[in-house]
Amino acid sequence: MLAMNHRDRPDAEDVAAFLAAVDGATPLRKFDRVSIEPPRPSPRPRQRELDEAAVIGEMLHAPLGIDDWLDLGGADSFLRNGLPRTLLRDLRRGRWSIQDHVDLHGMNRHEAHAQVALFIAEALAAGKRCLRIVHGRGHGSPGREAILRQWVKVWLGRCQEVLAFCHAPPNDGGDGALWVLLKAGGKIRP
Repeated sequence: MLAMNHRDRPDAEDVAAFLAAVDGATPLRKFDRVSIEPPRPSPRPRQRELDEAAVIGEMLHAPLGIDDWLDLGGADSFLRNGLPRTLLRDLRRGRWSIQDHVDLHGMNRHEAHAQVALFIAEALAAGKRCLRIVHGRGHGSPGREAILRQWVKVWLGRCQEVLAFCHAPPNDGGDGALWVLLKAGGKIRP
């Protein structure tokens, strides 16, 4: 500790001891003011967002060909080509737990299509694999026909991230709902 004389100033011996102690030290930079930069936000995957928006737009507005109707319209289930049938069997038996669902009751075809496209995009982004889509049995439709049921099957069959789908069991919506299995780590691709 420095010894102080009667004028509160260190004497020459104390100054010499202090200078010897700090010899070789690098002085800190002087700051005139405190400058704290806020953390930068994490980058947004803008191209991915644009790609997903383009796919959703394409799903909404692309014309349906007769092949789409013939291939999927009356099908009770779907399995992407090249995949083992056991995948569809396991989906039917409920070996995959439902991670999210959407209900399309009361929507017209365009609203339902937008909702399904958004639902799948959000599920893929969240890493969800098994979904339930409730489309109804068509009791509220003109002619009591299940139009949305057919459309949803066509839309799902077009989406490359959908591996399989089947009707839910009676206790989970029966033929008024579909269980859908998505690719792992999927990202919507056109």
